[in-house]
Amino acid sequence: MAKDYGGSPKAHQLESKRRRLTWILGVSGLCVLFYIMGAWQNTAGPPKARVGVKTREDCENSAANKNNNNLTASTSPLTSPTELDFESHHQIEISDSSATNKDFPPCEMAYSEYTPCQHPPRGRKFDRDMLKYRERHCPTKEELLFCMIPAPPKYKTPFKWPESRDYAWYDNIPHKELSIEKAVQHWIQVEGERFRFPGGGTMFPRGADAYIDDIGKLIPLTDGSIRTAIDTGCGVASWGAYLLKRNILAMSFAPRDTHEAQVQFALERGVPAMIGVMGSQRLPYPARAFDMAHCSRCLIPWFQYDGLYLIEVDRVLRPGGYWILSGPPINWKRYWKGWERSKQDLKQEQDAIEDVAKRLCWKKVAEKNDLSIWQKPMNHFECVQNRKVYKTPHMCKSDNPDASWYKNMETCITPLPNVNGPDEVAGGAIEKWPERAVAVPPRIASGSIQGITVEKFNEDNEAWKGRLSHYKQIINPLAQGRYRNVMDMNAYLGGFAAALIKYPVWVMNVVPAGSDRDTLGAIYERGFIGTYQDWCEAFSTYPRTYDLIHAAGVLSIYQDRCDITMILLEMDRILRPEGTVIIRDTVDVLVKVQGITNRMRWTSQIMDHESGPFNPEKILVAVKTYWTAQGQELPKQN
Repeated sequence: MAKDYGGSPKAHQLESKRRRLTWILGVSGLCVLFYIMGAWQNTAGPPKARVGVKTREDCENSAANKNNNNLTASTSPLTSPTELDFESHHQIEISDSSATNKDFPPCEMAYSEYTPCQHPPRGRKFDRDMLKYRERHCPTKEELLFCMIPAPPKYKTPFKWPESRDYAWYDNIPHKELSIEKAVQHWIQVEGERFRFPGGGTMFPRGADAYIDDIGKLIPLTDGSIRTAIDTGCGVASWGAYLLKRNILAMSFAPRDTHEAQVQFALERGVPAMIGVMGSQRLPYPARAFDMAHCSRCLIPWFQYDGLYLIEVDRVLRPGGYWILSGPPINWKRYWKGWERSKQDLKQEQDAIEDVAKRLCWKKVAEKNDLSIWQKPMNHFECVQNRKVYKTPHMCKSDNPDASWYKNMETCITPLPNVNGPDEVAGGAIEKWPERAVAVPPRIASGSIQGITVEKFNEDNEAWKGRLSHYKQIINPLAQGRYRNVMDMNAYLGGFAAALIKYPVWVMNVVPAGSDRDTLGAIYERGFIGTYQDWCEAFSTYPRTYDLIHAAGVLSIYQDRCDITMILLEMDRILRPEGTVIIRDTVDVLVKVQGITNRMRWTSQIMDHESGPFNPEKILVAVKTYWTAQGQELPKQN
């Protein structure tokens, strides 16, 4: 009997293979057909009702209740794309300590202004030396609150920008202390139901605008070379508020202290600000971040601790950046009696500051009237040689000058990147604003951020054009001034902020602390501001301070590290009533997240990715409904 070889198959074997192949192709074709039909039904079907604010609880005006339907339609920031239903198909386990169907209760009114990591009663347990008690001290696991922070009973939607720069509702921040304590300095005034911010300050009695004009006569403020600034001890951030019309974006910070709610006032005005303090730890910003730093009677002891605080300012200043000082001890010959200090004491303080500045290789640009200005060198080409004259402070040996999350300050100079000559800008020159926003940041051009190339930077910019176009279709008020304070919880390269530059908003760009790709320095090089943050902890801000929160992949990053319920409750704490959240993540994560947010008085939809239904990443858009505490006065927190 002849053997059958592979080269001459029998006829019945060929027929069997044909039938099997036909069956496989037929089943595959049906699968593709049914998938496309299902996707078409989810994207092209009749739209469902809009998701918006359904009720406004505790409203005293009965007319507001009568017109509730109109309120729902007019205040909802969402359009009406069909909500995708994945509930029965996608279930995963992620860290959620509150796995229950019960709604989260409101916290007691005493927590209306709760700042978890700057809680005064907890802070008082820590050392007062170097203001350590005012640094971040977050609650233990046992101290976490599984409740929602209430707004004051008569909370109102804040004024829109630019009106908000000058006005805020008293009922939103019911504190008159600053209007009394700083009455002569014109920080803030009470006018009926609202606060007015005249723009005054301790060292600018003619107003912040005139004060900034005085600075502009000494250094260039309007040619685009100065874009990012930091204000240490900012008060109600009038300096930062009036810089905005000059296209300068200031990060203002102040501690939570006896000047009640000063950072809260700043954010209510629509001005960038954080709770922070010059204490024992580095500021949560990368090296070479700011073009300008400012202190107007900020009461920071610059000359103490071997010049530690000026050394930290030097770390965060860009090459060629300016440091501006007004108030004690500047112009002490004129003010020494009013400051109730001796001439000798004030002269010694100024001499000590001058000495530290020289040791840092700073050049004094000007001292005129109440202002003194120094400039950081463009590079350390000569400064390294000066260590032969000035033995201290020495050059730091650390290999990561950007590391600043819970890292102690050091009494050493953060070295600038090497240069080939005395005229070269260390780390690379940057474009002037606004070209700076889209130009390739020097840190990316030089390849100093692992895994980030020029091509990826350009791709990200292009991707954000499509994303923003998609967002404008699903969020009505993006171009209507509804949003002012925006947070990007995982900012990557700052593409969201760059896409928003033509809108009346500012963006707090957050890079997760300990990220494999530290991109915050590149974000600053683009002319935007931001901070490091571990989202397993609370952010350094007051409740109800952001209008729009964007979170791309954040919950996937942290789902195995901490309880995502606490992250969502933190987002609720810092989000204003009727504020919007956009979460981009996998379907599995978003389904779980929606189950939690449904118990937080949020209304939400899961929508397709901007590229279409076949992308596994989806978008959850949620709105925090309006609700307030009922009939309780806000207690004073000491």
